Amino acid sequence: MTELDYGGQAVMEGIMMRGKRHWTVCVRTLSGELVLHSEPLSHVIYRSRVLRWPFVRGLVLLWDSLGLGLRALIWSADVALGEDEDVSFAGPLAWGTVALSLALGTGLFVLVPMFLVSSLDQHIASPVLGNAAEGGVRLLLFVAYIAGIGLIPDVRRVFAYHGAEHKTINAYEDGAPLQPTSVARYPRAHPRCGTGFLLVVLVIFVFVSTLMGRPPLVVRLVSRIVLIPIVAGLSYEFLKLVGRHYRSNVLLRALAAPGLALQRLTTREPDLDMLEVGIRALEELLRFDALPAQEDAASHQASGGDSSREG
Repeated sequence: MTELDYGGQAVMEGIMMRGKRHWTVCVRTLSGELVLHSEPLSHVIYRSRVLRWPFVRGLVLLWDSLGLGLRALIWSADVALGEDEDVSFAGPLAWGTVALSLALGTGLFVLVPMFLVSSLDQHIASPVLGNAAEGGVRLLLFVAYIAGIGLIPDVRRVFAYHGAEHKTINAYEDGAPLQPTSVARYPRAHPRCGTGFLLVVLVIFVFVSTLMGRPPLVVRLVSRIVLIPIVAGLSYEFLKLVGRHYRSNVLLRALAAPGLALQRLTTREPDLDMLEVGIRALEELLRFDALPAQEDAASHQASGGDSSREG
């Protein structure tokens, strides 16, 4: 059994994998060529003692993951569509997009349910029921959103690459050969998936907000926004616990089951070509993570990254 240090996400016609010290993207171009790009992770963030602090580490890693995901997505879109590969991964546009996405997500999945249920407060018997109803509306909106975008053909392809990413990680953690036909036999759900994280956030939000009762609307609005980082930190710790003990703990498997079931909406069955992309991304990542620190630094110092193409 391997250490649980690897994960990733689907991008445009490809997969991004993140490891102990690096992240790698593999994209298939319109001509069928595989293009790889690798960069070291931020030394300041990933070697910091702050990441050893429970709850704080979840917030730091979540924010950095959003940035890495956006950078990988921008790069993959340009490569997949045949544009110039030498694109900038940083800048106000990237972080502005992350901030806008967070604002829209907060508005749709946090504030909208709160206002909808608040309009019915006088008809709700208790604060517990009110917070439960708010959580139920939030969950329904989330599931409906995922199901809706899954009907878009381009998004369905991204979801298939998401399935390929999970299958690749599952095969690697099981010690199986990293060959498409072998990897294809593994499930496309994974207990450390971001989909499960979001579901945990929604559920914990209900429990934490219930402790606060149903204060006036303005106080409730402020509290919901303040609770977001707190709930995100708690959710990360839960997901980390599940990732480490999922195979050996029956209770954790039961608690993780809804998140795994929800991944049926955010993944699709990948073809062998998609699995090849996931395998190449992981193999390249393992190669860089295996380099000694001095050689690793030398391999990236020229451009801050390493890119290659395969026929």
